[in-house]
Amino acid sequence: MARLTALGIDFGTTNTVVAVADADAEGAASTIRFATPSGGLETAFRSVLCFREAAHGDVTGGVDAGPWAIDSFLDEPRDARLIQSFKSFAASAAFSGTSIFGKRFQFEDLLSLFLRRLWGHAGGALDDARAHAIVGRPVVFAGADPDEALALRRYGMALERIGLHRRAYAYEPVGAAFFFARRLQGAATVLVADFGGGTSDFSILRFRQEGGRVVADPLSRSGVGVAGDAFDYRIIDHVVSPQLGKGSSYRSGGKILPVPGRYYAAFARWNQLALMKWSRDMREIREIGRTAIDREAIAGFVELLEGGHGYRLYQSVASVKEALSSAESAELHFDAGDVRIHSLVRRSDFEAWIGAELRAIEQAVDRALDGAGLKAGDIDRVFLTGGSSFVPAVRAIFAGRFGAGAIESGGEFESIATGLAMIGAQPDVAAWTHGA
Repeated sequence: MARLTALGIDFGTTNTVVAVADADAEGAASTIRFATPSGGLETAFRSVLCFREAAHGDVTGGVDAGPWAIDSFLDEPRDARLIQSFKSFAASAAFSGTSIFGKRFQFEDLLSLFLRRLWGHAGGALDDARAHAIVGRPVVFAGADPDEALALRRYGMALERIGLHRRAYAYEPVGAAFFFARRLQGAATVLVADFGGGTSDFSILRFRQEGGRVVADPLSRSGVGVAGDAFDYRIIDHVVSPQLGKGSSYRSGGKILPVPGRYYAAFARWNQLALMKWSRDMREIREIGRTAIDREAIAGFVELLEGGHGYRLYQSVASVKEALSSAESAELHFDAGDVRIHSLVRRSDFEAWIGAELRAIEQAVDRALDGAGLKAGDIDRVFLTGGSSFVPAVRAIFAGRFGAGAIESGGEFESIATGLAMIGAQPDVAAWTHGA
């Protein structure tokens, strides 16, 4: 087994990627490949947990993570609890925990359980890598009023529990910057744009060669709590929710009342979908269904939630979003139980729906440039990473400002973790990281 000098952890809203740096290969790093339940190999480990109440009330004994959690949930959703996208709650003071089969779990409990299961599915590849970890963190955490200090305390407690006593944090786009910096032939001012599931982060760095190694001077950073999940939300809100009763009415006390839109606001954000099944809103939706003007639509809404069909729906939505990266239109096909949703989605409509998110991204880029005291023309290279970097309207923002020739991409899902591990192998780790 190679001597592992550092570990890079990119804990994401949708996926988590882990890389290790080899002390015998001059700091080279490679991502861990997980054997999936279907027999394949993947570097992206889904950031989900599935709980089942095990014998004698041992809740944690019946938990799994990643694709195994998804398979477990889909096998029997009515007796399981799926926790998705929980990174979104890391910086939320309002999230004090959640009850699962009568046991209370705080954020750090969920994260430590997730990491333990991830470690277990790595087939021993991480057993030697606990001495030194570089953990990625967003520039701006997701949420309306994110508490950065709270998020890092929660991260720290979870990492401590799994034995990562020697650790440091690096901004996720800085990890990506280190990964991309290998391509540079000389000094360059670089903008790194990292599009995750919950956040979009931007860093500007000045790279130069010094003593035979790459040195970077950070100039500025910015971020915004919107990215891939928000794009999915727009498709669901405009295409799916209207076919499940959004905008319809019901009878109550001799009056015709609108179905409350808040049900669909919660439903459209996929990290909240698994929680809705047990909520008071769910009881209200069932009651509204009895007097709904469009009973079939509300019945479909109820069936989708109670039948655990949400994951399949989000897969369908993600497929449409991916198809729109190369096609002018794509068909959304979703069939589950008695729910049938088939709609043509045009790229032009999708880009109009995500207009607010695109403007927020542009404003965050402006803040990064202003913070560095630079103009667009001062940027030599732009590195794009993350799944949403494939969205044409997103790429157009950067091509329009910096020129298509300045843009580079590649390693969209692995660059951050690989760069973090490479940082951990450097003699000047502290120059790239901050407090543990």
